[in-house]
Amino acid sequence: MEKASSFQSKLSQGQVCIGTGISFSDPTITEALCGLLDFVWIDMEHAPLSIETVQAHVMATKGSGTTPLVRVSWNDPVIIKPVLDIGAAGVIIPLIRTADDARRAVAACRYPPEGIRGYGPRRPSHYARQGGRDFCQSANENMIVIVQIEHIDAVHNLDEILAVPGLTGIVVGPNDLSGSMGHMGEPRHPAVLQAIDTVIAKARQSGVFVGIAVGDDPDVLIEWLDKGMQWVLMGCDFTLLLRAATQVCHQVRAHHEKNLSTLKR
Repeated sequence: MEKASSFQSKLSQGQVCIGTGISFSDPTITEALCGLLDFVWIDMEHAPLSIETVQAHVMATKGSGTTPLVRVSWNDPVIIKPVLDIGAAGVIIPLIRTADDARRAVAACRYPPEGIRGYGPRRPSHYARQGGRDFCQSANENMIVIVQIEHIDAVHNLDEILAVPGLTGIVVGPNDLSGSMGHMGEPRHPAVLQAIDTVIAKARQSGVFVGIAVGDDPDVLIEWLDKGMQWVLMGCDFTLLLRAATQVCHQVRAHHEKNLSTLKR
């Protein structure tokens, strides 16, 4: 709950929150990144991560200022419940299209009477050292619930989605959004960019935190921040690895080829 509060406090104070996606199974990648990032986005939708592996990544953030968020595979309370019980500070729920979808997502993350979450908070309760009414109320108040706006239906229904009580934030997924608009593989198509601008404007007016999941190009990330995004996902572990490796390799090879060219003269 402390990490959930920290993430939301940063955003409320106008700070930008930067994170990256986690797809590797080894939790040392999360531990290594914790001193740098505001959050990690542990991906259960597109990465082959088991619940045990996700728990290890969540545990790797302990003692750091990095907030562990988990993207679940679907808007299903059966999937969401164990992710919360292993200590995720919040969940990211994909492919939300309507306000009813968003209400179901919020309900799955909250104990009754505000929601339908079953009680069994193994790690969040410090292994049953905590509990009771106050604990449940605090968990309800602090849980981060973020839904993905990645379909044009969600853009059309955005006013109703943003009005759902208990929703912490939204995150735009440009690639799937472009596909739903008939422009698959064109996340920077003018129509897609215009739709995202609409999402930003409405979210900022509503007070719901808005973020975007894009690649690791700093210029693109800065562009979205300048447009009003409050938090950004800068690629993921393997794209950052390849970006750094490519940069070093190109620089070293270019230097070597320059030396060879000089010797041949």
